[in-house]
Amino acid sequence: MILAGLGALSLSREKAEEISRDLIKRGELAETDEAKFVRDLMDLVEKNKAGLEEKVEKAVEKAMAKLDIPSRKEINALKEEIGKLTGKDKVSGE
Repeated sequence: MILAGLGALSLSREKAEEISRDLIKRGELAETDEAKFVRDLMDLVEKNKAGLEEKVEKAVEKAMAKLDIPSRKEINALKEEIGKLTGKDKVSGE
């Protein structure tokens, strides 16, 4: 569902221009307003895309926490602690 939302927000400039030409053809947009319409539409898409990406990131973090999956930062901290306890500078991932 989240990925479908991201796909819906991926609007290309060409598609925005196609929409504006269709609106002009139907008399719902003046030709003089086309460039501003396309620019405003692309700005709106980018803002919504950024907001949705942030929500997806938070949802993934929440799911990882719920499943008790450690983050890369936590794993690296544990490696460092193990290295200190065993007297090694660095613990390999092997």
